[in-house]
Amino acid sequence: MSGHSKWNNIKRKKEASDSAKGAIFTKMAKLIAIAVKEGGPDPDGNSKLKDVISKAKAANMPNDNIKRAIQKAAGAGEGDDYEEIQYEGYGPGGIAIMVRTLTNNRNRTAADVRHMFSKFGGQLGVDGSVGFLFEEKGVILISREDFEDEDKVMEDALEAGAADFVAEDEFYEVDTASEDYYTVKEALEAKGYEFIDASVGPVAITLNKVEDPDICSNLEKMLDMMEENEDVQEVYHNWDN
Repeated sequence: MSGHSKWNNIKRKKEASDSAKGAIFTKMAKLIAIAVKEGGPDPDGNSKLKDVISKAKAANMPNDNIKRAIQKAAGAGEGDDYEEIQYEGYGPGGIAIMVRTLTNNRNRTAADVRHMFSKFGGQLGVDGSVGFLFEEKGVILISREDFEDEDKVMEDALEAGAADFVAEDEFYEVDTASEDYYTVKEALEAKGYEFIDASVGPVAITLNKVEDPDICSNLEKMLDMMEENEDVQEVYHNWDN
């Protein structure tokens, strides 16, 4: 299931954030700048900004930092120089990887991403080379420990407009169509739910296992290196780890 892969990614990011908070905060500031540019500085009227603020808080970004980033973006046109670029390729073991970046220097970012693929035995591909292996959707994860009544959570999720509900050992996965993501998320928030993670992006249609421990090690190193890069915002893959 996609939930297992996403849960592993979240755990990896949480572990990395302790040793790389500066890079995480820089990424969040970029996302805030783009969100403010697109929809204004008021999170109540800007769902994308509200979502980014939620992610920033989950990454332990101080409220003062968040406020300054919003003010800077609103006052100085911050974000005008950033562009979103997506890269696709195959990692060790033939694992499909999609890398979403936010950059003000596409040459630097392209070189960095190409290096990260090749360094560990992967290969950067062309647009569309692995995209067909993913589907765009929203994924909201809710802790089972915090919300024990599975039937109630499922009922609330489906009532909010979720497309699917999957109960895992540690969490519930609420899947939505990409266009329904914010509506479902806000409806659940209104009912008092808090999330382990919530995002909209490509989710692998099927997952692939890798048995060779050396290949697994290289995959781990590649994904960690990508997620620690300040231009990289999200990394998606179809590795069943």
